[in-house]
Amino acid sequence: MISSLQTVIPRVHGAGWPFIGLFGLASVVLWMLWEPLGLIGALLTVWCVYFFRDPDRVTPRRDGLLVSPADGLVQTVDRAPPPPELDMGDAPRPRVCVFMNVFNVHVNRMPIDGTVRKLAYRPGKFLNASLDKASVDNERMSIRVDLAHPVDGVSRDLAVVQIAGLVARRILCEARDGQSVRTGERFGLIRFGSRVDVYLPDGIAPLVVEGQTAIAGETVIADLRGTEGRRGGVVR
Repeated sequence: MISSLQTVIPRVHGAGWPFIGLFGLASVVLWMLWEPLGLIGALLTVWCVYFFRDPDRVTPRRDGLLVSPADGLVQTVDRAPPPPELDMGDAPRPRVCVFMNVFNVHVNRMPIDGTVRKLAYRPGKFLNASLDKASVDNERMSIRVDLAHPVDGVSRDLAVVQIAGLVARRILCEARDGQSVRTGERFGLIRFGSRVDVYLPDGIAPLVVEGQTAIAGETVIADLRGTEGRRGGVVR
C-alpha cells in the first residue's frame, strides 16, 4: 500500500517543505480573492511538490564505477582544470557536465565512494547554467573527494561542483569536511534549475556522450578500473 502511494505522492526533500507551504498559503489567499487565481496557485503548489521530489535510486555497486551526480542532460564532455579553490592543480582533467532544467529531480548524489577532503564556496554570477562560462563565473560549491579505493595502486581524487544558474539562487550542500561518502548517497540540491560538473582523475575516459540523459545515482559516467576509451553517440 505504501509503495503504491509513493508512485502517486513522491517523497519530498526536507528543503522543499517551506516553499510548498508558502505556495499553498498563497493559493488559499488567491482563491479567496478570485478562484481562477487560486487554481493557478494550486497548480504551482503541485509543481513545487514535483520539483522537490526525492525518489530512491538503484546504484550499481562495484569498486571503480562512478555515477552521475545529477539528473539531466549531459551537456558537455571535455577537459578543463578543476576550480582553483580546491587546490587540485591547474592541469586540465576529463570533465562531465550535467545540466538540470526545472523539471528534473534536483537532489544531487555523490559519484563515488571516498572521503570529502575540501569544501569551497565561491560567490558569483547567475548566468544561464548551460553556458560554458557559467563554470567559471557563476556561484558554486566545490567538493574535493579522495577516492576510497586507489586506482592502479595510486590514491586519486576528483571534484564535484554544484553550479547555480539563471533561476537557481540557492545551493544546498550537506557534505562535511572529512566525511566518508558512498556512491549514490544524497549530498545536497540546487533550487530551480542548475548544473553539476564532475572532474575525473586524469587518464579516465568518460563513458557518457553529450546529449545523453543522465539519472543521478544510476547512470555510470566513468569506470576507474576499465580500459574502454571515450564513447561516441548517435541520435536515433
